[in-house]
Amino acid sequence: MRRITKDDIKTLYIPPPESHKGQNGKLLIIGGSHLFHAASLWALTVASRIVDLVHYSSVPENNELITRIKKEFRDGIVIPRSEVESYIEEDDCILIGPGMTRDEETKTLTDRLLTAHPNKQWVIDAGALQMMEIAHIPHGAILTPHHKEFDGLLAKDPASVGETTEERVSMFAQRHTCTVLVKGHADIASNGKETVQIAGGNAGMTKGGTGDVLAGLIASLACKNDLWLATLAGSFINKKAGDALYVTVGPYFNATDLANQIPKTMKELLTL
Repeated sequence: MRRITKDDIKTLYIPPPESHKGQNGKLLIIGGSHLFHAASLWALTVASRIVDLVHYSSVPENNELITRIKKEFRDGIVIPRSEVESYIEEDDCILIGPGMTRDEETKTLTDRLLTAHPNKQWVIDAGALQMMEIAHIPHGAILTPHHKEFDGLLAKDPASVGETTEERVSMFAQRHTCTVLVKGHADIASNGKETVQIAGGNAGMTKGGTGDVLAGLIASLACKNDLWLATLAGSFINKKAGDALYVTVGPYFNATDLANQIPKTMKELLTL
């Protein structure tokens, strides 16, 4: 099985010096809930450092929280859920799910948006991933489940069979014409044609929120890169950032530390 290397990462899009605001990616994040405040904020933290513009849509209390910390979120726009569809049409990629609760409200919103906008680029994570109907997965979508969430997807699609996790991930990706990244000690990614294992990471990355950081990173990269590259590179960079933190503080770091480390790691990896 092929392993991704630093040479793969060096093919990522780098904003050219003559570019203008908006030309280097626009991302919409739909996430958060009255129960989970931080998850979508971690995705936002990393995304706001990579793309030119982030639109953020959550429940009212999360929208108010982001508005209060606008000093950090200068290049973003907070929008109510009632206006989200107009921004779906405008943006390059939509991340849905971080911090969303596993309930009928999440299912209704997710299924409605996926079916209404099947031609947009989607990254589906967490609550949205768990609650959606798999028949509504848009072609080309990127799914980012952990192992338990992937088992839930397989329960909805028992035809995605195989003796190993790699085989089941590949079959699911083939059947639904999507890209799947199963997060774990070694991430497993497949687009149905190729399956890749991304090693690395450490015990510090078991902290809550590190998966939300990864989803925000992949969605940001998907705005301006090939989707398969965005998935593999996101996993690789996320793990390398975690390993860099481990050198300095051992496993004693959190999702915010990881989100803040990622730009430094990207600079090191992308420097010629």
